Amino acid sequence: MSETFQQQVPEVVTFGESMALFMPSSNKGIEHAAALEKLFGGAESNLAIGLARLGHRVGWFGRLGDDPLGRFILKKMRGEGVDVSRAALSSAGPTGLMIRETVAGKSSVYYYRKRTAMSEMRPEELDAAYIGSARILHVTGITPALSDSCRQTLLEAVRIARASGVCVCFDPNIRLKLWNADEAKAVLVPIAEQADYFLPGLDELKLLYGTDDLSALTDKLGKLPGVSVIKGGNGVTHLLEDGVISAVPHFPVKQVVDTVGAGDAFCAGFLSGVLRGKPLGEAVRFGNLLGSLAVQVHGDWEGLPTLAEAESMLGGKEHVER
Repeated sequence: MSETFQQQVPEVVTFGESMALFMPSSNKGIEHAAALEKLFGGAESNLAIGLARLGHRVGWFGRLGDDPLGRFILKKMRGEGVDVSRAALSSAGPTGLMIRETVAGKSSVYYYRKRTAMSEMRPEELDAAYIGSARILHVTGITPALSDSCRQTLLEAVRIARASGVCVCFDPNIRLKLWNADEAKAVLVPIAEQADYFLPGLDELKLLYGTDDLSALTDKLGKLPGVSVIKGGNGVTHLLEDGVISAVPHFPVKQVVDTVGAGDAFCAGFLSGVLRGKPLGEAVRFGNLLGSLAVQVHGDWEGLPTLAEAESMLGGKEHVER
């Protein structure tokens, strides 16, 4: 293996649909806003940017439309230090679009993602050597909900990872605007059963297992082969490791600005801890920190810190304004 290739080998590989995002630049809703700000987001690309900012080598791939929005996303991700060498600009469909507003404290997202370039992705497009070179493959439950071909692509990526000895991290990230709870359960539970790290929210577990009772969930999740991390608890994140459940407190937030992307930020922080060899409890705590930072900034990933910034906050260092 050449030195150049060794330097480019990612620690984490992830893939999925990244979409252009438009948000009102004022506090008004979409209907009454005079201008929209152009951003982008996607569960997997949010995580990739978070890990890159923390100093990790990370690769993201997927299909984007060969259009101005697709080129905008690709350039921005490359500029954030994410390896996008396996991503494709495709003429088979447009880049997906989402428009988000917050009115009276409630956030709403409107998706325009039918027949997008990503929805046409197929298993034969996967680079098995690229996936197999990573330490961790991170996938979410959004990708298999996009289309049958995307579902098969994700399952094949997981198969490649497991055959290559690559750890699988799975965030179910259930989107009920894409499929119903029964459809999601039939696909996502078998993926969870193959994951080394399963990172669901408490509300998602209720959809997948029919309960949000922590004792009952501990019994069900304890039968999975990997580690489970339950996001969205009342002030804590729960870690289930080797049949033992523990609670890791959240970081207090003075003002919540935008909750979208908080779960992806958590996953980035958690995986960063794993990659740096931290005990899992510390990895969860680091994930909690990143989640708390993400909700204080507009946008899906813009509030994510560098490693130096995050460690400074963990150390309790005061911010010096001047």
